[in-house]
Amino acid sequence: MTSDDIQKRLGENVKRIRKEQNLTQFQLAEKAELSEETVKNIELSRCWTSDKNLAKITKALGVDISFLFLPVQSSFNEDSEKSIVIKKAIADNLKSYIDTVLKDIIIKK
Repeated sequence: MTSDDIQKRLGENVKRIRKEQNLTQFQLAEKAELSEETVKNIELSRCWTSDKNLAKITKALGVDISFLFLPVQSSFNEDSEKSIVIKKAIADNLKSYIDTVLKDIIIKK
């Protein structure tokens, strides 16, 4: 996976999540305290944005930053070797996260 692939994935995910929340680019920009041009550039993968801007976007969308870099469903159309590796890595990360959350819940009881 190249830097361009990651940048494209970021743009696709920002756009998808924004649309799921019925936000326009302008509304997301206002909510994130960014310019509309910045949001457009991110969604169109024109340039990398700063960590600060990513933090503003995740806060405005109410998502963890990892959601901006997860593969989109279209990445899994084929059961290629790469696709299987990515699916396994995601499943392992989710399992680890769930185990951590359950341990925290049990400890707090």
